[in-house]
Amino acid sequence: MDDVSRSAPTRSLAPRFSMETVRQAFPLVLLAGLCLAFASASDRFLTVNNAMIVLQQSAVLLVAAVAMTFVIVNGSIDLSVGSTVALSALVAAALSAELGMWAILPAIGVGLLCGLFNGLLFAYGRIPSFIVTLGTLVIFRGLVLFYTRGAPVSIRDMEFLSTFAGRSFGVPHTVIIALTATVIAAVIFNQTVFGREVRAVGGGEKVALLSGIRVQRVKLMVFVVSGALCGLAGLLQASRTMAATAQLAEGLELDVIAAVVVGGTPLTGGVGRIRGTVLGVLIIAILSNGMNMTGVDPHLQKILKGVVLIAAVFLTIDRSKISVIK
Repeated sequence: MDDVSRSAPTRSLAPRFSMETVRQAFPLVLLAGLCLAFASASDRFLTVNNAMIVLQQSAVLLVAAVAMTFVIVNGSIDLSVGSTVALSALVAAALSAELGMWAILPAIGVGLLCGLFNGLLFAYGRIPSFIVTLGTLVIFRGLVLFYTRGAPVSIRDMEFLSTFAGRSFGVPHTVIIALTATVIAAVIFNQTVFGREVRAVGGGEKVALLSGIRVQRVKLMVFVVSGALCGLAGLLQASRTMAATAQLAEGLELDVIAAVVVGGTPLTGGVGRIRGTVLGVLIIAILSNGMNMTGVDPHLQKILKGVVLIAAVFLTIDRSKISVIK
């Protein structure tokens, strides 16, 4: 009888341990597999020049994916990230001639206001985040279309371009800025009370409320932080393309959500890692880069990205919370 009672906890912990092992190992295994596959298919893949291209292509996605990590860990979703990035990029491009490098402030400010709008409707208006951000996805994109009338807004200010589109020691400034923002976000997520509250709310609102956490305020601040980071991503995107267009960052939502989930953050919320998101971003960027390099049909690329996303959700989702997914 004693043997049975001692062995029972071991059996109950085994599935949990194996699931967590799969969640943590999946990004590394997938990243290594993609690198080996594309390296064997193309001699140009494992080169310094291509590595810089991948990093530069990853900068905007990285900042937006870090923003989405806060939202998903909090148990919510933000479908408006692409439109927020586009609107912030438009503001940066339109004000670059007057403000130069300081156009970063209104760009981040607009992103912050977009996040504040989403957060107020979600946290205090008690509208599901999926519905709120689906609506603001259209609203923010509509503002971009209304202002541009479909015409690009070019950036010609040399101070702006040298600051955000230049290079130092061969490394693009967009990459340096994106990595700096990621490190700061990781410190906030892992080392502050706010970061712990985000995970607590995502893990269970009722328990978080009973423990004294101001749940509504945390929900609001998550979207504010997400919006500010998307504003920075918009600035980086505008500097990279040297213009803001009506189609800028269209479909970015899929890549962002895919990067976060592939990195090991389950859509059920409560747990997640910034370093996992970094791996997820590299996976998505390398997947796109490698498929382009090997000549994979662009339409097939979308199918393959969808397959990777579904596989990641299947392997990382916490099925004990499956009832919260609608």
